[in-house]
Amino acid sequence: MRDYIGKLVRVVIDRPLGTSHPDYPDTVYAVNHGYVPRTVSGDGEELDCYVLGINIPVYEYTGRCISVIHRLDGDDDKLIIAPDGRELSDGDIEALTDFQERYFSHTILR
Repeated sequence: MRDYIGKLVRVVIDRPLGTSHPDYPDTVYAVNHGYVPRTVSGDGEELDCYVLGINIPVYEYTGRCISVIHRLDGDDDKLIIAPDGRELSDGDIEALTDFQERYFSHTILR
């Protein structure tokens, strides 16, 4: 996962900002969530991403990977994608992804 940090990444958005999680309808996505096409992550699915700093729903996005949320209790790490040149603190990332990441032990990799 760390190999992506600093690189431009194309993300296909499967859960746009404001939509509900397909299995947990009470969980509403506070950010755009998607995946990197033609990749495989530790859980056998395509590599997941949170797109931060874009405050409208989008369906595809290319941005820079600024960090990785590494889940300590699973194999479903998340790339953090932001507009090129945009920096976010660990606190910003935690606050923006708390709607889902509060359920998982994790650390932020830089």
